[in-house]
Amino acid sequence: MAEVSLTKRVLAQSIKELMQNTPLSKITVGDITAHCGVNRNTFYYHFKDKFELVNWIYYTETLEQMSSFTDYRHWEEGLRNLCLYMQQNRKFYINALSTMGQNSFSDYLVDFYNNLLITCIEELTGGQKVDERDVRFIAKFYTYAFVGIIEEWAKGGMEEDPARWISRVKELIDGSMARELLGDRRLD
Repeated sequence: MAEVSLTKRVLAQSIKELMQNTPLSKITVGDITAHCGVNRNTFYYHFKDKFELVNWIYYTETLEQMSSFTDYRHWEEGLRNLCLYMQQNRKFYINALSTMGQNSFSDYLVDFYNNLLITCIEELTGGQKVDERDVRFIAKFYTYAFVGIIEEWAKGGMEEDPARWISRVKELIDGSMARELLGDRRLD
């Protein structure tokens, strides 16, 4: 089992190194395997294509940065850890965020933050009955706000210290989510 994990990590490192200078769309499975000295059959034993490999990287590496911060009190720290990790792997994640389509990094972030925000909403409402449409709308709104800010930051080269804009996002949302969910305003 450890050998399987090691092989996956070697393939992951190979594609990450290739993506330093080459867009994902231009990288082939042959490029990946030649770069790390693994044969194509070994690649296909572990992954069906390069997109599955890249998704494996997202789910193993970025989840490590965010998984301990899946509640309302800690989302800020999780977002900061993710951004710092992305800065350390800047070229790969800038390239990943420019790759659109099914199973993209943006899709991964949308899925993660939507689930996180639904959890946060459940915490904030403390078991009070809230219209499910409101929960879905508010979770979707904040999800796209988070992912949009991350994408914009990445397009700018990840030069800005993420702590600055994360702090600003926190200021903007503190209290507004609970106020919207438990206040008088409801979606029609």
